[in-house]
This record gives sequence, C-alpha cells and structure tokens, in this order.
Amino acid sequence: MPDQPLIDRLMADISRRLPNGLGGLRNEVERNVRSVLAETVSRMDLITREEFDIQQQVLLRTREKLEALEKQVAELEKSEG
Repeated sequence: MPDQPLIDRLMADISRRLPNGLGGLRNEVERNVRSVLAETVSRMDLITREEFDIQQQVLLRTREKLEALEKQVAELEKSEG
C-alpha cells in the first residue's frame, strides 16, 4: 500500500467508511470526494519524492564542501597564527 498515491490511499480509507446501503450514490460520493481531494492536493506546494531525493543529495554535497572549506580555513588560521 505505500506505493499507492496519496489520493488513492485516502479514497480507500474513505470508501471503507461509507455505509454499504448507498447503492449508486456511493459511486457519486466517491467521485466527488476524489475530485475535492485532487483539487486540494494540487493547491498544496508539494514536491515529488524524486525531487526531494535530488535536493537531499545536493544538500549533502554542499555540506561536504562546506566542511572541507571550514577545515582549510582552520588550517590556514593555524599556519598564520
């Protein structure tokens, strides 16, 4: 289930909670709820997991470069001082 998109997981949960006696109305309710969820999620400023992972890698490389520069500055300060 973790591979399902957010809306599908939410819809599965909502569908389980709907009463069984709704008949054809159940499909209409599910369609309307899915539409509202999709619109709400699209308004959020979300990124994909792939974009997150890329930015995490960029941050890691930046941190490594910063640590190397800090080490160089400390060594220069030692040699001058």
